[in-house]
Amino acid sequence: MPTPTKSAPFFVRKAKRGKIQVFRLRNSQMIDLRSDTVTKPTPEMRAAMAAAEVGDDVYGEDPTVNRLQERAAEVFEKEAALFVASGTMGNQIAVKVHTRPGDEVIIEARTHIYNYELGMAGILSGVTFRTIRSEAASGHLTWKEIAAACRSGDDHSAPTGLICLENTHNFGGGSVMNAEQCRDICENAAKLGVSVHIDGARIFNAAVAMDTGVAELTRYADSVQLCLSKGLGAPVGSVLVGSRDFINEAHLWRKRLGGGMRQAGIIAAAGLLALEDSPERLHEDHAKAKELAFGLASLPGIAIDPKSVMTNIVIFDVAETGKSPAQICDGLKRHGVLASGFDTSIRMVTHRDIGQNDVGVAVNMMKQVLV
Repeated sequence: MPTPTKSAPFFVRKAKRGKIQVFRLRNSQMIDLRSDTVTKPTPEMRAAMAAAEVGDDVYGEDPTVNRLQERAAEVFEKEAALFVASGTMGNQIAVKVHTRPGDEVIIEARTHIYNYELGMAGILSGVTFRTIRSEAASGHLTWKEIAAACRSGDDHSAPTGLICLENTHNFGGGSVMNAEQCRDICENAAKLGVSVHIDGARIFNAAVAMDTGVAELTRYADSVQLCLSKGLGAPVGSVLVGSRDFINEAHLWRKRLGGGMRQAGIIAAAGLLALEDSPERLHEDHAKAKELAFGLASLPGIAIDPKSVMTNIVIFDVAETGKSPAQICDGLKRHGVLASGFDTSIRMVTHRDIGQNDVGVAVNMMKQVLV
């Protein structure tokens, strides 16, 4: 085995029966496909953070935070916006503002708000979820599916207080809800007096995939949470957008949750660059995801339709490989590739820090693991 060097991140070993195996050296940089949350801030973001003009944001006096909020509201064509520490904080504030204790929230069964926010809606807002598993492979609900679950509230049932959507849909493989689908849900919900919140953690990926603006995709929703620290590449933070009254109340709940930050312009500066510049290059992540999907589809035992990959998330079934997702992910890690396993599937997410050749390497490493 050769000595590891930065210029030689791989070594080749001839195994038994003449098979050639390629291994990634342990001290070389990992190809991290677990999530687009792992991106590092760009040099431009670091410079903007160092030079950020700051003030006390609890007093509303941080000019960089204010610019970020104003710009986000403009981009989404909403009245106001609020910078928050995370997507989970933004989502949970939205649930709190839109509902009353005892309400029921209609949500797709595989969404982040329901599965990965630690039951906070019950703790903070006193609401319950009515989950629906969408009949569509994309995971996106239709109004017909939602309408069947809506309840006005009586002596035996909790009233529907909110509908939550997710765009892109993470466990729908990064699928996109188009503007007409969203409008249909929002307009029908409004007739019932029910608000609609969109977990738009990757809404810019959706907009790029549909070749439209984020405002068009979210125009009729009452609120949207957008994440700056996923595909957009900022180190921290999300933004909540909606009406001015909604944001005014959301501001109070951010403070109650400990989210009143002081000289937060240091991190908002990176978020502002992410908001302005990063969407222009998201198509590169989508192209890498498509390439990854086609490469994986060629391997025995892996089930995925590459044509279904719309954005930067690739989910594929490994049930026919004879190995569990955990076994495969462990093997990939030893070969220098990180991925996430669940049920019988594995998720890989492309992002800015995945290099030009990393997709091909990841596919080759997967081939080695499946041998």
